[in-house]
Amino acid sequence: MIAIAKPITLEEFLKLPETEPASIYIGGQIYQKPMPQGEHSLLQAELCETINRIAKPQKIALALPELRCTFGGATIVPDVAVFRWERIPRTESGRIANRFENHPDWAIEILSPDQNQTKVIRNLLHCCKNGTELGWLLVPDEASIFVVHPDQRIELLEATDLLPVLSNIDLSLTVEQVFSWLNI
Repeated sequence: MIAIAKPITLEEFLKLPETEPASIYIGGQIYQKPMPQGEHSLLQAELCETINRIAKPQKIALALPELRCTFGGATIVPDVAVFRWERIPRTESGRIANRFENHPDWAIEILSPDQNQTKVIRNLLHCCKNGTELGWLLVPDEASIFVVHPDQRIELLEATDLLPVLSNIDLSLTVEQVFSWLNI
């Protein structure tokens, strides 16, 4: 006899202890993210540093790594979640909140080896369907980046293609520049 696990709700999922690496809940299913490896970690760090160097001092936006975002009946953990400054949840004292119960304005995912590309694109499509302005999926093995637009249109960018970023962020990056960060 095969025991079938009863599906759980988002509320039940959020009561479970956190996993390492993080688990997400989308479409009524739980998926655990793979453990980040070298390329993934370096790209994630460089993206956060690059975006924050330009957007944070001017209080335009803030890039945060591995941040749980709960919205639209799902809870995801983008590799990089970028929030426009005025949308960052805050406590009454003005500190950043621990819980983000809203969509990121820009969600960035980095495909890890053996990670299911469809599941990651599903996350980005969910984001854009629920208010996210821009999604990126970096594919290190192919040195390419899929861009997900708010209308859920997906575009493939490579080499010297200029990457779209959130409006008001004065950042100009090509796909080549992003993957050049892997050469240390």
